[in-house]
Amino acid sequence: MTQLPGLLDTEALRKDFPILDRVLHDGKKLVYLDNAATSQTPRQVIDAVSEYYERHNANVHRGVHVLAEEATALYEGARDKVAAFINAPSRDEVIFTKNASESLNLVANMLGWADEPYRVDSETEIVITEMEHHSNIVPWQLLSQRTGAKLKWFGLTDDGRLDLSNIDEVITEKTKIVSFTLVSNIMGTVNPVEAIVRRAQDVGALVLLDASQAAPHMPLDVQALQADFVAFTGHKMCGPTGIGVLWGRQELLEDLPPFLGGGEMIETVSMSSSTYAPAPHKFEAGTPPIAQAVGLGAAVDYLSSIGMDKIAAHEHAITEYAVRRLQEVPDLRIIGPVTAEDRGAAISFVLGDIHPHDVGQVLDEQGIAVRVGHHCARPVCLRYGIPATTRASFYLYSTPAEVDALVDGLEHVRNFFG
Repeated sequence: MTQLPGLLDTEALRKDFPILDRVLHDGKKLVYLDNAATSQTPRQVIDAVSEYYERHNANVHRGVHVLAEEATALYEGARDKVAAFINAPSRDEVIFTKNASESLNLVANMLGWADEPYRVDSETEIVITEMEHHSNIVPWQLLSQRTGAKLKWFGLTDDGRLDLSNIDEVITEKTKIVSFTLVSNIMGTVNPVEAIVRRAQDVGALVLLDASQAAPHMPLDVQALQADFVAFTGHKMCGPTGIGVLWGRQELLEDLPPFLGGGEMIETVSMSSSTYAPAPHKFEAGTPPIAQAVGLGAAVDYLSSIGMDKIAAHEHAITEYAVRRLQEVPDLRIIGPVTAEDRGAAISFVLGDIHPHDVGQVLDEQGIAVRVGHHCARPVCLRYGIPATTRASFYLYSTPAEVDALVDGLEHVRNFFG
């Protein structure tokens, strides 16, 4: 068995994830390498959600009966846990959404409706990058179309990094918002946050970070990042689907208008006008994802008990080993950084002229689950002249043996297609 420095006790950890014991086609055990899409869920989170429905299920905030008070305590307790997990200065800066996409859309719409100095209009510019997930492209295209603002972006270098050579021309005095991913979901690139934030601050622009591929894998300190907003999602960090997070600076959340209207986000309502509750409730209209928030709180407890620094070290070792082994496969080309430094645990590649969909299907027959396609990052595929990629992505329970299984599976793919 391959031994690598910095690995977690995966034999013990994997016992927390029932699905990893599944046996698939022809008795082949599941090798789950699709964690950038959705991580698996430990028993601790499954149990927390189950217990909520079995013992505490009720709507939150307005009820005075026991179940309502218990549900409220669990829901708001999850907010406390998330705030501590990301080192937020205040729990009131943590907004629950249904996913990172909704968090990003929330910011885009707030800025489209805001008063000065935050308002995006035809005299202003929006900056993104060519490596963004579609969820951090389409909302800004919609806002640009609606307001007349100019949409600009950073391009990519040949090795899968942001080309910041023209940063002063891309981020200008007209820039209102710079929105970019902390870690690329398709290439695993870890972006130079400090340099981009510094330039944005110099011209008075806001910064929104998509941390969907960062929050599950490394310590996330929103104060150290110095961004104005940070978005991430629960289902990639051992939590349930249907729950996301937007963190925003308190003074911004106080000044910016709400996106959705309805119950809970109001202070007073008359037939002619309404006033709004303070943040975070100002941005959480209607019945929130209560059970999902409880599950996310349990996921935060689980990850914190292991230690995000230890998880990061484990994934670095696995990714370094995977990059090395994949480079041994004939005709395989990694799309993005080919070193383990400054990269996350998602590795996309093409295998000769075999279509990635065919690669994924043959790997699936070996019990190996990977992701194929554009990975909601089609501009990256266009930039590198490829139809799609196969993506293997790792997490805290991934093992060197699974990397070896992937490499063996790719050899089977090559043999299958001659």
